[in-house]
Amino acid sequence: MAETRPRRLRSSTVVLGSMGVLAAALTSCGSEPDRRCVDRDSYDYLNGYKIVADRNCKSGSSGGSSYGKGRKKTGTGRGVDAAWYYDADIDGGYADDGTFSRSEAVDRGGFGCDGSGSSGG
Repeated sequence: MAETRPRRLRSSTVVLGSMGVLAAALTSCGSEPDRRCVDRDSYDYLNGYKIVADRNCKSGSSGGSSYGKGRKKTGTGRGVDAAWYYDADIDGGYADDGTFSRSEAVDRGGFGCDGSGSSGG
């Protein structure tokens, strides 16, 4: 009668599987939330803020809000009060249900992150 030994996984399988789990954990808790450049003066109750070109917002991604950073002129002569808007729902060129605070967007967290996640009940 032949002995049956438990099947052993190859080391490459174990390493690749571990790397996948690690990559999922790191990306789900990323330090940079999704952001869109919006015109703060364009708020519409039904749609939200109008998304404008990224060049209208400051390129730095420092923490805090963008309030009080001034207006940028566009080619039309109208000033755009542009600011980064984080973790928003995007629909048809508008962003809604987000936040202007980068630190608040990071604190929201995601899968496996500490933060205010939703709980069933």
